[in-house]
Amino acid sequence: MSFCTVFSMKIPIRKRMCFLYQFTSVSTSCAAQVEDSSSDDSSAPERCYSELQQRMQMHAASGSMVKAIAILNLMKYVPGKPTVYDYNSMIYCYFKSGYVKFDELFEVYIAMKKIGPKPNALTFNTLLNGLILVGRLKDGILIAQEMMESGFLPSYNVLSKFFKKFLNLGSVVESLTVLEIMLGLDYIPRKRDMNALIHGLCKVGMIQQAYVVLLALLGKGCFCSAHLYNPILWALCKCKGNKIAVAFLGWLKKKGFICNVYSYTALIYGFSKDGLWDKAFHFLQEMENEGCKPSVITYTILVKFLCDDGNVDDALGLLEKMDEKGCDPDLVTYNIILRELCHQGRTTEIDDLFQVIDRRGLSPDMYTHSALAGGMLKRGKIEIANKLVLDIISRGCSLDAVVYNIYWHSLACDGKSREALSMMQSMRDKGFRPTNITYNTILKGLCNEIKIDEVLQFFDRFDWATGGPDLISINTILSTACKEGNSSMIRRILYRMEYEGIKLDVMSLTSLIQYFCKIGEIPECFKLLDSMTSNGPQPNTMTLNALMSGLCKHRLLGIAGKIFSYFKNIGVFPNTTTYNILMRASIREGNDLLIIKLLKDMYGQKLKPDVDTYGCIIYSFCKEGKILLALQLRDQLFANGITPNIVIYNTILEAMFRRGNFWEIVSLLKMMAMDGCEPNAYSLDIMGRAMRKGWMKGFPRATKVLETVMGGNW
Repeated sequence: MSFCTVFSMKIPIRKRMCFLYQFTSVSTSCAAQVEDSSSDDSSAPERCYSELQQRMQMHAASGSMVKAIAILNLMKYVPGKPTVYDYNSMIYCYFKSGYVKFDELFEVYIAMKKIGPKPNALTFNTLLNGLILVGRLKDGILIAQEMMESGFLPSYNVLSKFFKKFLNLGSVVESLTVLEIMLGLDYIPRKRDMNALIHGLCKVGMIQQAYVVLLALLGKGCFCSAHLYNPILWALCKCKGNKIAVAFLGWLKKKGFICNVYSYTALIYGFSKDGLWDKAFHFLQEMENEGCKPSVITYTILVKFLCDDGNVDDALGLLEKMDEKGCDPDLVTYNIILRELCHQGRTTEIDDLFQVIDRRGLSPDMYTHSALAGGMLKRGKIEIANKLVLDIISRGCSLDAVVYNIYWHSLACDGKSREALSMMQSMRDKGFRPTNITYNTILKGLCNEIKIDEVLQFFDRFDWATGGPDLISINTILSTACKEGNSSMIRRILYRMEYEGIKLDVMSLTSLIQYFCKIGEIPECFKLLDSMTSNGPQPNTMTLNALMSGLCKHRLLGIAGKIFSYFKNIGVFPNTTTYNILMRASIREGNDLLIIKLLKDMYGQKLKPDVDTYGCIIYSFCKEGKILLALQLRDQLFANGITPNIVIYNTILEAMFRRGNFWEIVSLLKMMAMDGCEPNAYSLDIMGRAMRKGWMKGFPRATKVLETVMGGNW
């Protein structure tokens, strides 16, 4: 029963009658004993009282409040008994028993308030300490408030115990209530407890309350160190409150507080995370001007977000600055840069960085190799990724699920998901604990390799880490079923989601839009879109791209343009992929004006063209026979740090074939070899068509070059 409802209760009459019925004979005999002895021995009542007191304490200590109260009632035959101290000792012994029934305990407390004897300071302190002992902390707050209303003050130690207990439990709201009581009594909590409270408030997003606590402590004349206000700065920066954080930092300086490296690092984190590099480097400079030396963590934060933004050259420049400032990078810093270098395929810089790591005496750890393997995997270098992870495993290092997940991901990408599943199950039998990420990685590979009905068989046999598949697992299968156009399987998955109480999210609904586009049910796509905008979840850029792709494949470019504008109006903004989809459709329909308009709009949105964007433009040039312009744009790609892919080269090869210039084809193949771009089946098909036309007879020198370039594969 909740303590807050007890105050309105009365002691049940039935229970009180029960007490009288059970102990009538005991009461009568004890009373008779007192009367018979009164004429002979004046100490008889005291002896009887002492005996009853011992019996009452014994019953309370054994956890029987009913029997203890019955004995307490017998004391009424002794003049002036029972006293409040008898009640206090009973409550104390009852808590010590460890078998506390709180309904009975609170009835005693209510009876004391209404009938007497009135609770005194010791009663309240006994209750408070007992409630701490048994973990009834919320009830303890109410008792503390009642204690103050009765004119008594809880001790500092008792309130400190409540405060610390709530903090350990992460109950910051209740901690605030206790703090309010303490500050009202001019009790100042210990510094480490205040630090824990402000950290806890910031962790759960109660930043304003943390600031109020800081102000309250300042109002009490407390000295507030950086440990109190730095968590507020960090919380603001993490939730995109950078402007407020800057204002707060200025307020701290005006108050005379000294901001340390952790304070400035918070602001650098906030602005770096949002890609506001001018602001981030401004505070790095201000930090140094204030005589505050940036730490490895400060620089690593900048390096991390620069790499996330693709600015690995700036990150490498920061490494040089760290050397100049005498701040040695640690392995974490190098691992972050290595991963991004792998993503960009910059092998020369990777080798150079490994030499630097070796010169500094740092030993690459599993995270270094994981960064390399993960980066290579993202670049599509599956064999290299496999080799790197196998090298880590062969060393017998203590590995976590992340490394194995990378390896199983590489197997899945290589069409070996069954092998990955078998290895994972074998390791699980030996004590390895796979995560849901592990299962979802293998599940995605299985979806790409085998039929969807077989995937469901594997799906049901998985021993899921968290008790069952998550929404990512369901969406993986649903997405595959939608891509295959398997309507019966889609119905089965949707039924399962409904049965297990899993709600469709934006990813699920986007997959269904792809399915309806695939089977040509465009009106159903619009119904789903209307439902999402009306009832949620709100569509996102992936939804937009799925719908754009479907409409363009059905030659509905005009409708796609209207939907494109509609999404922008509801706050869903396109990305580079969206523009690429519309540009390809515009090229197919020969709408050059729309291509130019899309490019202008794309730059207006501050989006960077990617290799597919350039591929669209090169395709447009080649379609019109403007091969020279296509080659110039290919050179522009390198200038912008983008490596042309095989699709771009095949587009230009096809245009050269149509023009009938065999020597141009050979020259382009030579360029491909220099760029490290291997010809695929389509490239070889173009060469085969050239041979069948007999062009090679007139170009013996070109034929020899071709043999060298292609290694005889053609």
